[in-house]
Amino acid sequence: MKSYLAKTDELNRQWYVIDATDAVVGRLAAQIAPILMGKHRPTYTPHVDTGDFVIVTNVDKVVFTGNKWDQKSYQRFSGYPGGQRDEQAKKLFARHPERILKLAILRMMPKNKLARQMMTKLKLVVGPNHTHQAQQPIPMETIKGRPAAEGRRLAAPATV
Repeated sequence: MKSYLAKTDELNRQWYVIDATDAVVGRLAAQIAPILMGKHRPTYTPHVDTGDFVIVTNVDKVVFTGNKWDQKSYQRFSGYPGGQRDEQAKKLFARHPERILKLAILRMMPKNKLARQMMTKLKLVVGPNHTHQAQQPIPMETIKGRPAAEGRRLAAPATV
């Protein structure tokens, strides 16, 4: 039996809209990256861009867990000697609030030319309104909040 390989002209791409209000950055990125890659489809093919479009609204309202706003740093390099810059997450968020989520998603994508093509299907919007209403995006629920402590099972005490 032959394996099915998707072709780009056979794909019917969907548009999804996600509200990022009070969503944890890493959990939201882990939800968005497989959609951009197309791993949610049964016709996923690694060497073909089978992903869908994702619009993320309210990216200025994402949260980090713990003290990551102060402790997490982002590095960039201009290519010149002495051109490496280091910046705290809260300072980068003040300048470009969409860049925090974009970098988190980018680092979950494959490291090749296809990933750059997949990232063009990501639309990040500061605020609740976006300009892609004509595509009739399907709303998606995000994984909100932090895991509950009561979800853990404790070992029963040993009886003698």
